[in-house]
Amino acid sequence: MRLIAGLRFLFVPAAALLLAACAHRGDDARTVLQQADQAMGGNGVKTLRYSGSGSANAFGQAYRPGMPWPRQNLTSFSRLLDYENGALRDEAARTRAEPNGGGALPLMGTGEQRTTVLMRGTHAWNLAGTTPAAAPLSVDGRIHDLWTSPHGVVKAALKNNATLRRDGTASVVSFSEPGRFRASAWIGADGLVERVESMQPNPVLGDTPTVTRYSGYRDFAGVRFPTRIQQEMGGFPVLDLEVREVQVNAASGIDVPAAVAAATERVAAEKVAEGIWFLAGGSHNSVLIEMKDHLIMVESPLYDGRAQAVLAEARRLVPGKELRYVINSHHHFDHSGGLRTAAAAGATLVTSDIARPWFEQVLANPNSISPDALARSGRKATVTSVDGQRTFTDGERVVQVALIQDSVHAQGFLMVWLPRERLLVEADAYTPAAPNASVPAVVNANHVNLVQNIERLKLDVDRILPLHGRIVPVAELYNGVRR
Repeated sequence: MRLIAGLRFLFVPAAALLLAACAHRGDDARTVLQQADQAMGGNGVKTLRYSGSGSANAFGQAYRPGMPWPRQNLTSFSRLLDYENGALRDEAARTRAEPNGGGALPLMGTGEQRTTVLMRGTHAWNLAGTTPAAAPLSVDGRIHDLWTSPHGVVKAALKNNATLRRDGTASVVSFSEPGRFRASAWIGADGLVERVESMQPNPVLGDTPTVTRYSGYRDFAGVRFPTRIQQEMGGFPVLDLEVREVQVNAASGIDVPAAVAAATERVAAEKVAEGIWFLAGGSHNSVLIEMKDHLIMVESPLYDGRAQAVLAEARRLVPGKELRYVINSHHHFDHSGGLRTAAAAGATLVTSDIARPWFEQVLANPNSISPDALARSGRKATVTSVDGQRTFTDGERVVQVALIQDSVHAQGFLMVWLPRERLLVEADAYTPAAPNASVPAVVNANHVNLVQNIERLKLDVDRILPLHGRIVPVAELYNGVRR
């Protein structure tokens, strides 16, 4: 009896190997995917929640254009994947691992950032405490992360009629999630997803390559899941996570808040001087400047949706004048995500000398998965630049563009000065606190740096028009740096 039991034990893996060999000898993609689903225990999986720690990188927030994304310490991270409802929830705590570069994290050594971000269907949102804020820019990326997870990519490939090819001992299944991403998954002879190579749209980079690697699979309540996840986007690392815990079929409870479902891009125009408007109403602001025979816009942020709303408001405020220039404060993706939209409208893009070659390269990339305004227009972006300082004038109004030197936030960092009106337009160097907020105990190094640049250029500033937050008198900046 013991011998028979032993033979039965040996027979089962042998049969599994035989089935795997048959599938890899040329069975169709569906057979390979069903084998992978069985090997990973995915048949009854409706939700997965995994958690761990490691490192992350601030995608799109490089200190200098073309550099790697700034590294962060990911002290905790959890992701809930709801395959049944097409939903996702991420919770993270992170700190800076290097001093330079962008992102919303506190400066090096001054604290951590905690975030909660969600997606369901075609809606994405972030939580500030318990208050949801729509994040339409993030929909594509969160859908990508859900359906390129180890079990998600198998489900998505089955749904989207994947094709099959061989790569050594691995089977490679390829498919497209229309309008969202294209992906190929490498499935080993053991039926485990080893790697996913995908292409997703991005408002700055266009079609953006992504590589996600899965390794160290373990059994968690009958489901096999990797204990290490590594990901690159746009050629640089964005995630290296050690997974410690996996929960199968945990309750999801991800429902789209009514405020998110009803959210639209809103532009609130405030006239701050004759021929100058502050265009707010969202997380990122723009400034419209009327010249004799054309318009200048400072900042076209985020993505087509926001940028098109801002451009429409500019046409409403000043009908009949061409938008000739759009000045970009810096290359970080949240501030440059609408440049393709501005180029589609025929505007010349004004960047720093440092950023110009990089912008010329990336703005020439196609955005074929989800064609944006530039792709649909058939135009090519025209880019000019600023080396130190540059003046735009129509003989009456003067618009000066100058570098913010020695910032830890970005190189090629521009601000705009309107000398007659004594208005300074800047992004991220200073974001005003809420009205009547107390002066921070620790002085912000970015604020100090902005004051140093104002004084270096001998600017007699009256008010600051920040590209985040509210218009404030310059005294608020000086009070915050104890001046």
